[in-house]
Amino acid sequence: MKELTLKYGCNPHQKPARIYAQEGELPIEVLNGQPGYINFLDALNAWQLVKELKDSLHLPAATSFKHVSPAGAAVGLPLSETDLIACAVDDIAGLNDSLIACAYARARGTDRMSSFGDFIALSDICDETTARIIKREVSDGIIAPGYTPEALEILKTKRNGSYAVIRIDANYAPAGAEKKQVFGVTFEQPRNTAKIDFSLLSNPVTAITEIGEAAKRDLILSLITLKYTQSNSVCFAANGQTIGVGAGQQSRIHCTRLAGEKADIWWLRRSAQVFALPFLSRIKRPERDNLIDQYIASRGGVACGEAGWEAYFSQKPVPMTQDQRAAHLASLARVSLGSDAFFPFDDNIERANESGVQYIAQPGGSVRDADVIAACDRFGMAMFFTGMRLFHH
Repeated sequence: MKELTLKYGCNPHQKPARIYAQEGELPIEVLNGQPGYINFLDALNAWQLVKELKDSLHLPAATSFKHVSPAGAAVGLPLSETDLIACAVDDIAGLNDSLIACAYARARGTDRMSSFGDFIALSDICDETTARIIKREVSDGIIAPGYTPEALEILKTKRNGSYAVIRIDANYAPAGAEKKQVFGVTFEQPRNTAKIDFSLLSNPVTAITEIGEAAKRDLILSLITLKYTQSNSVCFAANGQTIGVGAGQQSRIHCTRLAGEKADIWWLRRSAQVFALPFLSRIKRPERDNLIDQYIASRGGVACGEAGWEAYFSQKPVPMTQDQRAAHLASLARVSLGSDAFFPFDDNIERANESGVQYIAQPGGSVRDADVIAACDRFGMAMFFTGMRLFHH
């Protein structure tokens, strides 16, 4: 197929709209639903991310995309009991037997608020376990190289049968040049085929020069995630997954603050106080995510509006004290941070330190590199200059 007609473009008044292949055939097949313009933008960017993660780290990979940036990305590592609860998949039997399911549970668990209505990409064939996780989440669609018959049947029942399911040719390789139009002007450049692998971590610039394999994996994961994130962007990662993505900010420190705040929320969702919240069994998953976010953000309880706490909980939630909050956040450690461009000031390092960052990969090249390196040494961080900027627009 060379062309697909879309319902409309970015907005309902932008029609007609289509996607098409200038040469050859489209590398995709729609198996269910009618994906839209933004769905395809998410799908094709997301697919590139998971394919590159799989090629570089040799593990199944998944991402949860929203508005052409990842809300979360992860590789397939087994989930601990804490992970299972925090990712809201502790009731899925045999989850750890499917590494692709583990990858998506982790990716969705990075930022469950932002993943509401996501587009999913999987590096591997979608199996039944993964489909069972997806079925009960609010999601717009999925792209993967294939689906088991059981998984496809489950996904076809989602959203009253309209859930978008796309199969992509895993061997598809586009032309070396890419084009886009803005205001009637055509831009052309080589595709960003820069390879992100462990060789990028060969230039340590801090007093600490040696780090473990898990930290290296997480740095590569963060850099590949940034390659497909709208710039400016900073990504925090830990234990094989992103834990905070700060995307599309005009200031580097705002990227770092946003990513750090999301990482803090990710970690606080794993606190004893959050796990003890006495939700009523009828509360839906999106409502529960919103209430957890309110509980963490309020620093004193849950704002339940006129309905009161009785509408959501079996008993009044016990507020998290400032001391409990501080103690839990202080236990966050061994976090990796990637940046798509250099840090112009050491305030980024100060903020990163507040969220447990110990490993950093960034291009380098700022006139204040020495100040940034000194800040890393002061906090006992290891930092690598990659020499590779990763802007994405």
